[in-house]
This record gives sequence, C-alpha cells and structure tokens, in this order.
Amino acid sequence: MKRREFLHRAACAAGAAWFPSTSFAHKALALPALPRKFSASDTVTLGSTGIQTSRLAMGTGTVGSGHHSHQTSLGIKGLSDLLLNGYDHGLRFFDSADSYGSHPHVAEALKHVPRDKVTVLTKTWARDAATARADLERFRKELGTDYIDVCLMHCLTEGDWTERFQPVMDVLSEAKQKGLIRAHGCSCHSIEALRTAAKSPWVDVHLVRINPVGAYMDAAPDTVVSVIREMRANHHAVIGMKILGQGELRNRQDEALHYALSLDLLDAFTIGAESKSEQEDLIRRIAAA
Repeated sequence: MKRREFLHRAACAAGAAWFPSTSFAHKALALPALPRKFSASDTVTLGSTGIQTSRLAMGTGTVGSGHHSHQTSLGIKGLSDLLLNGYDHGLRFFDSADSYGSHPHVAEALKHVPRDKVTVLTKTWARDAATARADLERFRKELGTDYIDVCLMHCLTEGDWTERFQPVMDVLSEAKQKGLIRAHGCSCHSIEALRTAAKSPWVDVHLVRINPVGAYMDAAPDTVVSVIREMRANHHAVIGMKILGQGELRNRQDEALHYALSLDLLDAFTIGAESKSEQEDLIRRIAAA
C-alpha cells in the first residue's frame, strides 16, 4: 500500500474530520418532540431502491480498519451470535465492510437465517475497476451469498470523486444490472465529497455521519443536515452513522437517538453494539425515545 493511501485510510479509521468546540460538545440541546413513536425493528424502505429492512442496522465496525474492529474482536461465533440476537429482536440489517474484517462473521450468521429476510451492506475501498471487480467476487464468497444488497464505495474524501473514480462506479452499475448487488452508493468522509454525492444521480444509498454535537462528522450538524435534505429531495436513501459519535455520546445516548429520529430524514441508522446487553439496551432506548 502506498504511503499516501495508508495515511488516508488511517485518517478515515480514526474518524478524522470536523470537531466541535468543547463547549458545544457538552451543551445540552433543546430537541423537538418526535412526530411519532419509533422502534429499532420498524420496517423501512431505503430511498427508491425498494429494499425493505429494519430501522436499526447492526454495525460491525466501531473503530474498524485493517480487517479488525471492536466487533470482530468478539470472534466469529461471538459476533455471529450478536447479529443473531439482534435478528431475534427484529433487526434485519447487517452492516459490514471489507476493512472491518467482518465478512466471515456475517457469513456465519447468514447460515442461520433466511437470506431474503436480511439486508447485507458492505463497502469496498476499490479506486479502480479491476479492484472493484475482484472485490465483488471475493466479497460474495466471503459472505457466502450470491448477491449483496448494498455495496458502497468506502470513505470517499475527494470532491471530484464522481469523475476520478468513474470506472469503479461503472463496475458497480454493471453488477447491479446483473443482480450481483441490489443498490450502490457511498460513505463520505469530507463535506466536499458529501456535497458531490448529494448531487450524483448514480448514488442509491448514502452512509452519512450525523449526531447532535458534530463528533467525527464532516461539518457542523446544521450543514450536514442541509446536505441530507438535498439527498432526500433527490430520492436517495440516507443511512445515518456515528449516531453516538464513535462513543463520544455514550453517556448521552437518549439525546443522540432522539436527535437522529427527530430529523425525520434518515431511512435507517447503524450503531455497533459490543454485547447483547448493550444491543438490547439500545433497542429499548429507541422504543422509549
């Protein structure tokens, strides 16, 4: 791996981005009343993709890089059991990535549930066509599935990514036409890349960093929300991530969840629990928001 690419990946893994001032990060927010009751197991449709899944996705990549994450450290059986516990509580969304090393763990869980009852999302670091094709073939083998529901280009930072990485987009478009994937899109790690993504008709699904204090985000919350509104106006699916600010809001979970739900802009959001008790607590908090 070239030094520049290594540094780029390290920055993404660390969540390098806009950070709020300390005073803002600890300021209590006045949040609007929720328009309705929500639950983690609500059935939602991802934008115009036709993909139906649960509101809460089970993240497998808290601080995920180098084919490792907090979740994969549980081991294949440990993480698989955690995913299956979520399934037993109505969660139908497995959020994985090559860089998290979580494909084998998801594959083990898929052995125990009907494939058409769960949504599998993964992400590729490919920046050229050959790597993208090889990744899609490898990912399906690692996941033990004939198709992937959502495949995203991972950790885009370039404002001109739709021009620079057009060959990768073409490979994913072809894979969608062949039924190897059901939808494609991106996760962005800069406000420039995010704004470009919002305008791109190619993007089916966005993975967007959003929380009330701006922790590990691409810009201040109000700025990111304005970009999300543009995504929704273009009928794109929006999945929120960093809802708890990569742990920064661990002691303010209710506030962070309320904020995500009150936006009424996210089709779904992903959070990586690290134990069954943590996962079940999260499900209860969403229902009580």
